[in-house]
Amino acid sequence: MKYDMITILGPTASGKTPLAAHLAVRLDAEIISADSRQVYRRMDLGTGKDLDDYCVSGKQIPYHLIDICEPGTQYNVYEYQNDFKNVYQDLKDRNELPVLCGGTGLYLESVLRGYRMDSVPENPQLRQALSDKTLEELTCILSTYKSLHNKTDVDSVKRAIRAIEIADYYQKNPVVQTEIPSINSLVIGIDIPRELRRQRISDRLKQRLDEGMVDEVRSLLSEGIPAENLIYYGLEYKFLTNYVLGNLTYEEMYHQLEIAIHQFAKRQMTWFRGMERRGIEIHWVDGTLPMDQKLQKIEELYLRE
Repeated sequence: MKYDMITILGPTASGKTPLAAHLAVRLDAEIISADSRQVYRRMDLGTGKDLDDYCVSGKQIPYHLIDICEPGTQYNVYEYQNDFKNVYQDLKDRNELPVLCGGTGLYLESVLRGYRMDSVPENPQLRQALSDKTLEELTCILSTYKSLHNKTDVDSVKRAIRAIEIADYYQKNPVVQTEIPSINSLVIGIDIPRELRRQRISDRLKQRLDEGMVDEVRSLLSEGIPAENLIYYGLEYKFLTNYVLGNLTYEEMYHQLEIAIHQFAKRQMTWFRGMERRGIEIHWVDGTLPMDQKLQKIEELYLRE
């Protein structure tokens, strides 16, 4: 075949996982996740794992790099590249087609472009200099760096400081090619209208809260996971943890979280457009099409000479 892998990307709530699972059934493939938070066990509703989507017409689709580490740890792109490389090589050795699926732009791009991301050490002096900055000030500082580091999910002070720390490191230690195998991937982007995306995000947030997302956070805290560690993960875990701690009312939590997820999806799309400018060809598929039509378009691209 012309391609070694198929990549399915798109913003949150665009329908990536169902599309990847149905495609995997048709092509007898296995899925590799590219999501920076779905690596954590027992963080299910807040990360939107939707594991039921991996079962299509009674067939369980094998998936990888989900539920591979404990909550409270700080998994990073350096570890992701190593884990991806091992899974990818295993699938190729077994003659299985990999379908890479996710919305974490840094993880996707580091694999597709073959960058080596080193394990970045802490910089105590820089952290001290940034310690009194607000999230808005930190976000502004981060925007001044021309770096591959993920800027799409920095909605907590601690996460923003770490992002600046990483960006500063790579400004002084240029990113170079890695031992990651050269991969010729067909890259599919799911394109859905902005208003539909916003409606899906709002509907999904309400559904997950109804399903017990607050209790999920309470359970994680009861395990002894420090609140600041959960807040570090951003988005749902930031706002739900602050609600459980009594720092926000339910209405404040809901409203602020809904806005944050909408902003996150917008930043994801900005990253994907940047990937195109940096040389990755993305074939955009209309996310409103019926599943069979989307699959047909992807298969035509995959099988063409």
